Amino acid sequence: MPNETVAWIPGLLYALTRTYHWEYIKRVESVFEIIAEPNRRAILSLLVSSQQSVGQIERQLRMPQPTVSKHLRVLREAGFVESTVDAQRRLYRLKPEPLQEVDAWLAPFRRFWSAHVDALERHLDRMDHLDQPTPTKKKTRRKR
Repeated sequence: MPNETVAWIPGLLYALTRTYHWEYIKRVESVFEIIAEPNRRAILSLLVSSQQSVGQIERQLRMPQPTVSKHLRVLREAGFVESTVDAQRRLYRLKPEPLQEVDAWLAPFRRFWSAHVDALERHLDRMDHLDQPTPTKKKTRRKR
C-alpha cells in the first residue's frame, strides 16, 4: 500500500473544529429554547410516565386544544416527542435523545453542585442530631 500524504491547509482543522463546536452549541441552545417554555415542560412531564393523547394532555393541563397541538408540533419537530395513530386519536410519547444531549452538556457542571449537595446533606444530618431530644433527668417538685 503506498504511503499517503495529507496536505494540511493552515487553519482547516481549527475551522472544522469551530464549525462542529458552533453546530453543537446551536443544537443545545435550541433544546434549551424549546424546554424554556413552561407549557412544553409541563407536556414533557406528563409524557415521562406514559403516552398521552391530545385530549388527555388538554384535560390534565387545562389548556385549550389548539395550544396543546401547537406545543406538541414544536416538540415533535424538535425530536422530543413522536406520535402514533391509535384508531381515531394520535398518541404522543417522549423521545429521550434531546434530553440526553442536555444531560451530557450538564455533566461537567455536576461536580460544582454535587459537592454543595453533599455538604448540605452533612449539615442537615448534624442539625437532625442536634434536634434529637437527649435524655434528661425529670424535674421533680418539692412538696411543701
